[in-house]
Amino acid sequence: MIEEFGRKMKSELGRALVGQELVVEQVLACLLAGGHVLMEGVPGLAKTLMARAMAATLGGEFRRIQFTPDLMPSDVVGTELYVGGGFEIKRGPVFTDVLLADEINRTPPKTQAALLECMQERTATIGGQTLPLSAGFLVLATQNPIEYEGTYPLPEAQLDRFMLKVLMDYPSASDELSILQRYSQGQNPMDFAQIGLKAVSSLAELAQCRQSLNGIRVEPPVLEYINQVVRSTRTFAHLQLGASPRASIALLQVSRALAGLRGHDFVSPDDIKEIAAPVLRHRILLRAEAQIEGFTADRVISELLETLPVPR
Repeated sequence: MIEEFGRKMKSELGRALVGQELVVEQVLACLLAGGHVLMEGVPGLAKTLMARAMAATLGGEFRRIQFTPDLMPSDVVGTELYVGGGFEIKRGPVFTDVLLADEINRTPPKTQAALLECMQERTATIGGQTLPLSAGFLVLATQNPIEYEGTYPLPEAQLDRFMLKVLMDYPSASDELSILQRYSQGQNPMDFAQIGLKAVSSLAELAQCRQSLNGIRVEPPVLEYINQVVRSTRTFAHLQLGASPRASIALLQVSRALAGLRGHDFVSPDDIKEIAAPVLRHRILLRAEAQIEGFTADRVISELLETLPVPR
């Protein structure tokens, strides 16, 4: 079931997205695992298109919040309004299926924190009332890695709510040429009706796929490997702060989803090694001396994985 779900979604998303197959697979794995994604990349790499297309192919509702310095928490979750002698709740844009939090680091921590309850508990509290969000609620947040003026770095508690941090890079020469060819032929990937992009799945099918994740086996040695990977981040020489047990759970669930998307009924160490960087890169802090020496989070994770014995 999961493999078929992934095949349909990848095929349909390919109508709008070119050269982002790896990112699409990672976002789908996170969606199946019930998490949220922080997408980082320079402007113009189709981050917004990714979110819109994901909602359209899933048959879900899509909403977008443009995060700005003057955005208030009530603009995110909603507020109470006095109407006709009584108070009514006006629901905010979080009451949707797929939420694009565009340039999330451009709003102050007070507003960023408004998403904490929504992302973790999938509820929103307005005027003392706690309201449930969509069962398929997915936050796709974006940030620009090169522009820091007027931004507010996400606090560790906020970063830890994202199951994956996905890096979107420039397309290859052939993929970029394909994009140009599409535009030269009059195609606009943002016009879903024109390119024929449609819903190929549903929230009900997504829920069934999530339930079937428990059927993907994780043998004890592989479970121990996940434990070792995350615990090693807390003692590794180049790291000041390691990952929490939430990272272990994320690594387990996303590796299960990745295995399912590829038609496997068990998790292999290769699945874990492949998804380790997206799960861990935003949950660790490098020591100052490591940064001076030119280390990056991904390089440290790669070196850490090389020090651990791989189960056979």
